[in-house]
Amino acid sequence: MERVWIYQSDRQLTTTEEERILEVLDDFTGQWKAHGKRLSAWAEVRYGYFVIITVDEAVATPTGCSIDKSVHLLKDLEGELKITLFDRMQIAYKKEGGEVIVVSRTVFEQLLAEGVISTETIVFNNLVQNRDELASNWEIPLKNSWHSKVFR
Repeated sequence: MERVWIYQSDRQLTTTEEERILEVLDDFTGQWKAHGKRLSAWAEVRYGYFVIITVDEAVATPTGCSIDKSVHLLKDLEGELKITLFDRMQIAYKKEGGEVIVVSRTVFEQLLAEGVISTETIVFNNLVQNRDELASNWEIPLKNSWHSKVFR
């Protein structure tokens, strides 16, 4: 099973910032260990907003301490790049045409009330936990996501 963690930026990353994130995370994942066992891990950036870290748990399972190290590294990148990756009050959705938009919860609620966002609007379920869920349950219509329970 390949476990994933998704970190959403509060703004679109520049190409240079994406390259920096991947450089740092490639170095990190190349030597990342849990209880002395090397983790088979890699990172990617999607849509200029989402940093995704994947670990193949069939090789070795990450521990709390090893996960903490990855979080600490991402917090360092936040400071360096002046971005926010841990604000769960930011909601990402796709406009018609596929453009990704990130807005505050308040703005999301307003757009929903105005009909700019509908139950068919694609939202990002950053709570997915593995590669299968990433493929099937990450980009889904609002009506099929946890968002529909929060935003009525």
